[in-house]
Amino acid sequence: MLTHLHIQNFKAWKDTGPIRLAPLTVLFGANSAGKSSLGQLLLALQQTARSADRKRALHLGDASSLIDLGSFTDCLHGHDLRRSLRFEIGWTLPQRMEVRDPLGAGSRYQGDRMRLEVALAADKARQAEVRSLRYALSSGTDEVLDVVLGRDERHRLQLTSAHYGFQLAEGRKWPLEAPEKFYRLSDASIARYRNAGFLADFALATEAMLERVAYLGPLRSHPRRMYQWSGEAPASVGHMGEYAVAAILAAQGEGRRLSRGAGQAGRGFAAFIAAWLKDLGVIHGFAVRPVAEGRKEYEVLVKTHARAPEVKIADVGFGISQVLPALVQAFYCPPHSTVWMEQPEVHLHPQVQAELADVFISATQAREGGKPRDVQLIVESHSEHFLNRLQRRVAEGAVQADDVAVYFCRRAGAATELEPLRLNMFGDIENWPEHFFGDEMADIAGRSLAAMRRRKAMQPREGGL
Repeated sequence: MLTHLHIQNFKAWKDTGPIRLAPLTVLFGANSAGKSSLGQLLLALQQTARSADRKRALHLGDASSLIDLGSFTDCLHGHDLRRSLRFEIGWTLPQRMEVRDPLGAGSRYQGDRMRLEVALAADKARQAEVRSLRYALSSGTDEVLDVVLGRDERHRLQLTSAHYGFQLAEGRKWPLEAPEKFYRLSDASIARYRNAGFLADFALATEAMLERVAYLGPLRSHPRRMYQWSGEAPASVGHMGEYAVAAILAAQGEGRRLSRGAGQAGRGFAAFIAAWLKDLGVIHGFAVRPVAEGRKEYEVLVKTHARAPEVKIADVGFGISQVLPALVQAFYCPPHSTVWMEQPEVHLHPQVQAELADVFISATQAREGGKPRDVQLIVESHSEHFLNRLQRRVAEGAVQADDVAVYFCRRAGAATELEPLRLNMFGDIENWPEHFFGDEMADIAGRSLAAMRRRKAMQPREGGL
């Protein structure tokens, strides 16, 4: 689970400031305020980690990648090549990590949290180059081990630590190589030292964290009359939800059973999703069935109410096909995952938008195989109904205020500002931003004033009747 994010000089963001990421984090703000670019950086880091090109510090995308952010110049704030793109990302580890210094008797470092800080600047070819990177391993709030790869005044790379003594191997005084991608020291650089082997574990922990990030975009696939599935288990529902039905079938085939929280009964994956769809009030019944025995084609059948016949999902309202990927992704992703969703409320009735908050709260509290799933959701939304329900559940104690983080993005000239909203235990937002959901009072006052003027203008006419 991600714990915090801090970005500087990326697209609209000159400086986000430290962003606390809770199990359920919600971003609000006007269109083009910069909300989506926060997730875009995470996706760029993920596709860099997945890239076969180890020399590319940052893979910003191409025609075949999930996202294409253009050139490094395009990504820098103000397109200013004198700036450095900096980011800091922190996360909890699924299991405690232990580092032992083979040259120091009893020197052990244990932690359950990691932090990575990176500075990228343009090289002579205007491509991203790592200027510095820093890892920190912490136990709770206490930092136990740090590693810094930086450049001296002659632009040469140096490896240092405030907690650990690196020792050169005999006869290996060659200079450090540029890091691979944005986070990994090369094998040759690690071999330069007698006790730096653990740095490969830091890189693996970074890759594992990024691999657990899933993304669902605001535009989703249209419902189909028939779906193909050959037995594969997709990594996610896809950025348009195109693999949602395949994910249901895969999870069901694996015998996965989920419950909504501690002490609640578990259900098979398909039944679990169907129950949520019914609770949302979107449909009464839901099933995924093969067209015929032994075939790879499946149809999604729904009942709109108790006495209605089953019909294909393509023959009902658009809302169910839009909310289904959000539901499936929230519960299909592996434990300890982070799911970034854009506008999950699209095409949904206001009541369903409110109920969606309950789904996402449950997703952060759900259990699988008797163990907490420890899933994190980061949601970009424009829905006041979603926020109202979230505030209500905090006041009711269904979710703790510390397990929720709410932010408001606003434009401030050429840059964007991110304001943390203080949500207290009573569900109140203590620093409600101006024009958060438009100027409602101005609309009410304007409507009342217009009505008074119209009534006044109609009075002479009514008196002459």
